[in-house]
Amino acid sequence: MGCTCNSNDKEKLFCSGVLVENRPGAILPPQEAWENKKGGYVIIECPQRIPCNPCATSCPTGAVKPFADINDVPEIDYEKCTGCGLCVAKCPGLACFVVDLTYGADEAVIKLPYELEPKPVKGQKVKCLNRVGEEVADGEVYAVAEPLKDQTTVVSVVIPKKLVGEIRAIKVVC
Repeated sequence: MGCTCNSNDKEKLFCSGVLVENRPGAILPPQEAWENKKGGYVIIECPQRIPCNPCATSCPTGAVKPFADINDVPEIDYEKCTGCGLCVAKCPGLACFVVDLTYGADEAVIKLPYELEPKPVKGQKVKCLNRVGEEVADGEVYAVAEPLKDQTTVVSVVIPKKLVGEIRAIKVVC
């Protein structure tokens, strides 16, 4: 599995807002700190300059650095990130995720935004999708929350640790 796009296809997808690989503005946390950070770190995949800053304004610790210009690409101070997931719930572009690598030897927990019905429930099996919507793994719902009490759901899913840089959505299979 995985995207079989050639470089021209990747650029077209990127220009359409689909991120198929890590790029500046879509950086993973420092590996050593991340492997030991209970609760995880935020990953923000927002590599294009657009007028948007809810990740920064919703962050209670200032981990998402304040923007000098509303079009700035988010930057993260990982020393301040608690993995709370408020930015996940607030991001209108569904570009924020929190990944906790401390869950298990071969498994991690990813907090994902979820805006569809039916909402998953704890313990439910789900299909994990990559950035282009392909099924890449099975996962299990660890928790379902509505941190801002605004009907925006954040779903925590146990996933294979080796796919933390690839899984970006889930499909609920009833």
